[in-house]
Amino acid sequence: MQQFIQGNEKAFDAVFRKYYKLLCARAVIYIKDNDRAQSIVQDCFVSLWEKRHSLGTIEKLHPFLATAVRNKALDFLRKEASESKLIDALKVSEGEVLIDNMAITLEFEEQLMTAISMLPDRCREAFQYSRFEGMTYSEIAVNMNISVKAVEALIGRSLKLLRREMIDYLPLFVLLFIK
Repeated sequence: MQQFIQGNEKAFDAVFRKYYKLLCARAVIYIKDNDRAQSIVQDCFVSLWEKRHSLGTIEKLHPFLATAVRNKALDFLRKEASESKLIDALKVSEGEVLIDNMAITLEFEEQLMTAISMLPDRCREAFQYSRFEGMTYSEIAVNMNISVKAVEALIGRSLKLLRREMIDYLPLFVLLFIK
């Protein structure tokens, strides 16, 4: 042990070979994953090597290493549990956001349909041809038997009235209906 504390790599290698498998078996009891258990044991040995000068005198090395492995395994399990809780919380948050977005969309659609129904008849007709049926101003003019300029005026008036009614939803309204 004294040679190990002084930095003798052969002494470290002897300690490593003597206890590695036993410590891995102990870590598997907690972790239930061989690869992760081996990683934890290796971390313990690295930590032991880095802190060898401050170890003082250890009477029995195996119980010391076993405790270190147990503590690292428990730390790993705590970290894994908190990450799992965080992931679960994020999944719930994403679901809540999706539900909120659906509710806002439904509310927007209801408000929009109400606002459109309040438009004067010719404005409503021109607006619906333009925005819901995808017709050009020329096609609307032919359908409604009016000039293209009249269609422009009707659509402009419709948008002005709708903007006023949909002020609470203006960013969404602009994205969907203002060209």
